[in-house]
Amino acid sequence: MRKLSVVVPCFNEQETIPIFYKELRIVLAKIANDYQLLFVDDGSEDNTLKIMQLLSKEDPKVNYLSFSRNFGKEAAMLAGMRHCGGDLVVVMDVDLQDPPALLPRMIEAIEKEGYDSVAARRVNRKGEPPIRSLFARMFYALISKLTDVEIMVGSREYRMMTRQVRDSILELNEYHRFSKGIFGWVGYKTKWLEYQNIERVAGGTKYSFWKLFKFALEGIIAFSTVPLKIASVFGIFFSVIAFFIIIVIIIERLWLSNPVAGWASIMCVIVLTSGLQMLFLGIIGEYLARTHMETKARPKYFIKEKKIDK
Repeated sequence: MRKLSVVVPCFNEQETIPIFYKELRIVLAKIANDYQLLFVDDGSEDNTLKIMQLLSKEDPKVNYLSFSRNFGKEAAMLAGMRHCGGDLVVVMDVDLQDPPALLPRMIEAIEKEGYDSVAARRVNRKGEPPIRSLFARMFYALISKLTDVEIMVGSREYRMMTRQVRDSILELNEYHRFSKGIFGWVGYKTKWLEYQNIERVAGGTKYSFWKLFKFALEGIIAFSTVPLKIASVFGIFFSVIAFFIIIVIIIERLWLSNPVAGWASIMCVIVLTSGLQMLFLGIIGEYLARTHMETKARPKYFIKEKKIDK
């Protein structure tokens, strides 16, 4: 089998890393002799880095990167893929919600079935708050309508890919990254593995509702210009309505000699259209903000410390 690199983003995961490492080692011992385990510390504030350093001293197959501050999971995955040395690369979470038991099936799909990548998707969201599950389903339904990129319902960042797929992903150098969309955008022959939702083995989720909302917004804006088109359609629609209302008011005032009444209704229309204008200006502003960040060409992360074996 080709060399396998396992990229694991971590942020304040001191409780989960030892459990994850133990479980992963059991699986890797059965499927791979030549592998690299690459932890990426995303500016953790606990003992995450110290645990990585300790594991690295005990096990030469364990490598790590440590950021100068928290840059986000997307940056951590990007850094891990850039610095890993395997012919096969797998990205997975450290909380064991991405079960290592799927790795043998992933390798078989690539090595024997000819797939370029193998991705995992949850078939349910058991254990999550109902409101969070509802908004997740709404997001996947919405983004599937707004974009041409394949983003499966319940998809995770957990996937294995060949080096060719990894190199293609790294060619997409945008500042604001949405990996679920990028994985689908680059194409290649992908197999999907389904599994039941698994709760975190320890610790708590790092994604608040607000962070998930921003993440969803990032995905829509990154891979669709439909919101801008919607703004244009609404603008045309209300302009046409306003034109006919003006004609009606002129007829009533000049030919029918009726006083122009309805101050309250007019104010309601003004408030509605003003609100829509602000909403669509906000949408335009989001696209402009991303263009602004891209033109700055800032680095996506800084590595403070690393241990990478060649």
